[in-house]
Order: sequence, then C-alpha cells, then structure tokens
Amino acid sequence: MKRPVKELSFRLEHHVNSYALAASAAGVGILALVQPVEAKIIYTPAHRSISHTNPIFYLDVNHDGVRDFLLSHTSYFGENSSAKGIEIHPQHSGDGILGQSHWASALTAGVQIGSSGEFLSVDNTMARHSFWDGSDHFVGAWANGGKGVKNRYLGLKFVIRGKVHYGWARLNVRVFENGVQVAATLTGYAYETIPGKPIIAGKTHGKDVITVEPASLGHLARGASAVSTWRGPNSAK
Repeated sequence: MKRPVKELSFRLEHHVNSYALAASAAGVGILALVQPVEAKIIYTPAHRSISHTNPIFYLDVNHDGVRDFLLSHTSYFGENSSAKGIEIHPQHSGDGILGQSHWASALTAGVQIGSSGEFLSVDNTMARHSFWDGSDHFVGAWANGGKGVKNRYLGLKFVIRGKVHYGWARLNVRVFENGVQVAATLTGYAYETIPGKPIIAGKTHGKDVITVEPASLGHLARGASAVSTWRGPNSAK
C-alpha cells in the first residue's frame, strides 16, 4: 500500500511532479541491478538547489519511488517584516530528523547517526533569516549566524518495509545579499541497508559502500545499460 504524502498546493505540486517521478524511475531501475549481498551503505551523489526559484525537492533516500523527505524554501513578506528559510519535512509516520525543538541539527562528518539520537517527526527549520524591527535576525544551526555552512549533514531516520533505517543528507547553505536570500544545495545522500544499524555522516568510501549515480533521462531513453552509471567499491574512480 502506497504511503500517504503530505499535500502541497496544486501550483507547487505541478512544479515538481515531472522531475520527482522521473528521478524516482531512474533510481529504481538502477538499484534493481545493484543490490549485492555485501552492500551495507548506498551513497548517491547529487547537485540540487533549493531556493526561491526551485522551492521544493522530494528526497527518495533509497530510490524505491516513495518520497521520504521534503526539502523546501519558504518565504513570508509583511508590511514591515519578512522571513526566508530552508526547511526539511518528514513525509511519513516513523520518519524523523535529528534535531531539537523544530530545529534540524547541522552535523559534521564523522558523527554517528542511530537510535541514540533524538529524531523529530515534525517539520524542521534548518536556516531562517528574518527582518523585523529594522534588524536582521538569523536563526538555525544551518544559518550559522548569517555565515551559512558547507558540507554539513542532516541525520535521517526512515522506514523501509516496516523497518527503521538510518541515513544522511549533505548540504551547503548560503545566506547572501545581506540576508535578502537563503538557499541550499543538496550534494549527496546515503542510507544503511541493514535495518537499525547506525551510519556515519559523510562516509562515502570503503568496502561496505556502493556509489549510485542515477542515469539521466536521455541515457535511459537511448537504452544504455544502467550498470555503467554506478560505482562499486572496486571500480575505477
């Protein structure tokens, strides 16, 4: 049974529907070919902007066609105030983000993500810039006081066939033009294939890691083999 997905406005849903379905289809086709018994971590490189011009992106961590998390750019404008930010939204019961009180943690590489962490099932703000009372205000670990961050990690918990898995998503966040805009770039994500096993933020190499590089739509349309689009631990770099 397909899990329910949070509703967005028709305009936003239409804006990303084609991309999300195409990306999911490409991922499913590839991972069907690369599920070796010894594989424990599946890593996917990415380069996806989340900004006022590309406001939402659905993250399907394990490429099964189910949207696990939603990354979104939000904005508000009032008469004497405004706010812009980047948020992460778990999409299903049992999914969660490492953080505290609606604020997503910006983890550094090497942090262990597992059952000992506090995962929030609510919508989480990563970075926010607000302007009110004639002053700029920066909140959230990813805003970093208006400096932004590079190569930080979201700690992810999500459910596959009724079992909890852990993963991470690596992002850069920029706050620029004196706080006029906030934007993020997703640069990669990974998950542990063994249910309940912790994962190390940023781990992308090792005998237990397989790197998946989703094929482009044109590549698939030409009928090219999807095998060439992934790198195993012993493949040439």
